[in-house]
Amino acid sequence: MPPVTRDTSQRRLQISELVRQHGSVQVTALAKRFGVSMQTVRKDLRYLEERGVMARAYGGAIDSNVVGHTATEPPYETKRTAHLDEKRRIGARAAALVQAGDTIAIDSGTTAIQLAEALPDIEITVVTNDFGVLSSLAPKSSINIVMLGGELRRKNMAFYGGLTVEALDALHVDKLFLGVDGLDLERGITTHYEPEAMLNRKMVEAARMVVAITDSSKFGKVCLHRIIPVSGLNALITDTGAPDDITSACQALGVEVVRA
Repeated sequence: MPPVTRDTSQRRLQISELVRQHGSVQVTALAKRFGVSMQTVRKDLRYLEERGVMARAYGGAIDSNVVGHTATEPPYETKRTAHLDEKRRIGARAAALVQAGDTIAIDSGTTAIQLAEALPDIEITVVTNDFGVLSSLAPKSSINIVMLGGELRRKNMAFYGGLTVEALDALHVDKLFLGVDGLDLERGITTHYEPEAMLNRKMVEAARMVVAITDSSKFGKVCLHRIIPVSGLNALITDTGAPDDITSACQALGVEVVRA
C-alpha cells in the first residue's frame, strides 16, 4: 500500500497506480485514504482523465484500458431483434413470479418488453420508465400502470432525468425486474448511460426483491456506469447459454439463478 501523502504529484501517481491495480476507484475512499477533501480528489481525477489515465464514472473513475474494452451500446432496433427467443423465455419466466396484488417495477430494455408482453392481465401495479413496456401493457385493462416521467431518450425509448428519479421517492415495490447491459462478477451490474444507472439505483432502494433479467450475451461485459454489485441481486433470470462458472459464482454470492 502506498504511503499516505498530501503532495499533489505523489498523490496523483498513487491514484494512477490504484486504478491500474483495481480497475476503478471511488472518490470517498480516496479522500479518506489520502486525508484530503472529496473536491481535491475530483480535481485529481479530472487531471488524470485529461491525460488519458482514466475515465470519470459516477462517484469515481475507471481505468481507461478497461473503458477501451467496455461494451458499446448497439442501436435500439438491433437490440430489439437480438436473442429474441431467449428474451421471450426469460420474460415468461419472470412473469411467472408476479402474483395478483403485486406492485412491481420494470426497468427499461428489450427483455423488459418481453416480460411486459408475458404478464397476465391481472390486478397488479406496474411502475416503469420504458415506452415499449407501456405500449405492451396498455391493452391489459386490469393492470394499473404508473409511468415515470422525464426526458425521452430515443436511443432506448425510455424516460430519464431528475423528474424520473424524484417520482420514485414516495414509491415502494414488491419486485424490481432490472434489465442488464453488462454483468461481470468483479465490476457488477453495469449500464451504458449514467442517468439510467442513477435511476436503477433508486429503483433498487425502493424494491423488496431485485431480479435481473438478461440473456447470456451480457455476461462478462462491462459498461462504464455501475448500478450495483452482483451480490445486490436476489435473483437472476437468464437463458441456458449462461456459463456454468459465472452462474455458480452468482449462486455462491447468494443470488438465485434461473435458466429459462
